[in-house]
Amino acid sequence: MRITILGSAAGGGFPQWNCNCRNCAGVRAGTVRAKPRTQSSIFIRPDDGDDGVLFNASPDILEQIRANPVLQPARALRDSAIAGVVLMDGQIDHATGLFMLRERTAPLPLWCTDPVHEDLTQGNPVLRVLEHYCGVQRHRIALDGKPFFVPGAASLEFRALPLSSKAAPYSPHRERPVPGDNIGIQIHDVRRDTTVFYAPGLGDITPPVFDAMSSADAVLVDGTFWTDEEMLTLAVGKKTARSIGHLPQAGADGMIDWMERLPPQVRRYLIHINNTNPILDEDSPERAVLLRAGIRPCEDGMLIEI
Repeated sequence: MRITILGSAAGGGFPQWNCNCRNCAGVRAGTVRAKPRTQSSIFIRPDDGDDGVLFNASPDILEQIRANPVLQPARALRDSAIAGVVLMDGQIDHATGLFMLRERTAPLPLWCTDPVHEDLTQGNPVLRVLEHYCGVQRHRIALDGKPFFVPGAASLEFRALPLSSKAAPYSPHRERPVPGDNIGIQIHDVRRDTTVFYAPGLGDITPPVFDAMSSADAVLVDGTFWTDEEMLTLAVGKKTARSIGHLPQAGADGMIDWMERLPPQVRRYLIHINNTNPILDEDSPERAVLLRAGIRPCEDGMLIEI
C-alpha cells in the first residue's frame, strides 16, 4: 500500500494563524529550521490502483489535493481518486473539510462510528448540511473487530479499534466518553500481507492498542505534544495534553517509552503534531531524541510504502 501524508499538523496547522510561539514565529522569520504543515489527514491506496481512501477531511483538504496530484487522476471531466472517506473522530480539524467535497456528482461514501455520526448530525451538523449538496452515503463502522472494505480500494481491509481519547468539545460525550468517539484503524493490504496502525488521536495505550501496534509493519500515531504540560508552560492553554486526550511523547509511559517497546522491525511515525511541539524544530534536542529512538515525525507530502 502507498500512504500519502496530506497533512501532519494538529488543529490550526503550523504555523498557526494566531500564534507567535517560538516555533510559529521562528518558521515565519526563517530563524527556526522547520517545515510548515497543514492539518492532519492521510490518503491510502493499493499499489495497483489509482483510487484510495481519505482518512479524515481537514479544513485544508483543497490545498492538500492541489499539492498531491495523486488525488486528481483526471480520467474524466469531473474526477477524484477519493473512493471513500473514513473519519477517526468528529473533531473540527478532521471533519469540516467534508464541506469542501460538496461538488461531487454522487453522494459521498463515508465511514464513521455511531457516536461520530451523532456528533456530525447534531452538535456540528456537517452531514445534514451536505444533504443540500452532494449528499452522504454513510456506512457504519462497527467496534467488534470485524473487517470492512471500501469499494474502489478492495484489496485493503480495515478494522476499527476504540481508543481512549476525547470527543469534540461540542459532543455530549466530551466529558462522558463512549466507545467510538475516537478510533484507531488497522489497515491490512491483503495482497502484500502488510499492516499499518493509524491513530492520530491517542490518549492511552491499552493492551489491545499495544497489540495492534506490535503486530503492524508501521504505526502512525499521535504526535501532538512533547510534554504533558506543554501548553501550560508556554502559556498558550490551560489544559494538559492528557486531559484533552493526547499522550505526550516525553516522560514515563509517554509515546517514546511505548514505541521503544515495539518489535524492532516496526516502522514508527508521529502525526498530528501541534505547533508548540519542539520536534518541529529540526535542530532541536527533542528531534534528536526521536531520531535516535528510530521515530520519524511525518511531513506533508511524505510517501510511505508498506
